Amino acid sequence: MNPVLLLGAGLGWAVLAAIAAVLAVAASRERRLRLRLEAAKGRLAETVPRQAAGELRALPARILAGLGRAIAQSGVLPGRTLTELEQSLSAAGLRGANGLALFVGAKLVLFLGLPLLVLAALHGMALVPAERFAAIGAAALIGLLAPDFSVKQVRGRYLKALERGLPDALDLMVICTQAGLGLESAVSRVADEIRPAHPAIARELETTSRELQIMAESRLALDSLARRTGLDSLKRLAATLTQSLQYGTPLVAALRALSAEMRQEALTRFEERAARLPVMLTLPMVVFILPCVFIVVGGPAVLRIMAALHHA
Repeated sequence: MNPVLLLGAGLGWAVLAAIAAVLAVAASRERRLRLRLEAAKGRLAETVPRQAAGELRALPARILAGLGRAIAQSGVLPGRTLTELEQSLSAAGLRGANGLALFVGAKLVLFLGLPLLVLAALHGMALVPAERFAAIGAAALIGLLAPDFSVKQVRGRYLKALERGLPDALDLMVICTQAGLGLESAVSRVADEIRPAHPAIARELETTSRELQIMAESRLALDSLARRTGLDSLKRLAATLTQSLQYGTPLVAALRALSAEMRQEALTRFEERAARLPVMLTLPMVVFILPCVFIVVGGPAVLRIMAALHHA
């Protein structure tokens, strides 16, 4: 490997990391100052401690966030691409500027860093240029697709957690509405009460509660609840609540019917999984159990035949 090339790559990475660190520090100071100003105005008195606790404190994460923020603000990525990335990260529960900046920064670092690591690892090996280029290209492809795969896995777990906690949240909402609480108060109370058991659904309801307090129309906040994750269950919940507010239908009856319907659907999914078990057990039975049965049943006969042939 050319030493000049290695030196240039190292200097380039050092300059890039320094720029990202400076941008991260500047963005962190600006964010803290903005939060303090808003807290002083009384607009974020309750949310400032929670948001301040979510600040990026680890130096590698701040460097990645600064690098990704610089790439996002430079205009290299189209606005439509950034919007799609924000929607995908929002569906996975990774919201805010830090989530998008970390994703873009990690994607760039892995895309450029893994090929360099593979190039350094292949130094001194007797490989033809085609094999070396194939290994470097595979490393670049893995670095480019690894963040997307990770976000997809996180999104799947987050949506499953939402589906698992939504029926319990609806039951609590029924209890709150029966006690005389309005929609905004009921959503806020359910978010506080269900957080220890189902933090994912508590987070979504807490965001919806804040939007209900800010937005002039409750329908917009409910539409945002349905649009953030794209989950069918939350879309049905938003449609039910919107219909109840628009046409004056009983909210308790609608929520109780929706909760029973969701629990029945969950039970149906469990029954479908149980019905697939015999089919899934067929291959292990053929591969592991039937050969043992054949050996036990036909083993003595085979041994006798071999003994008879040996004596003959």
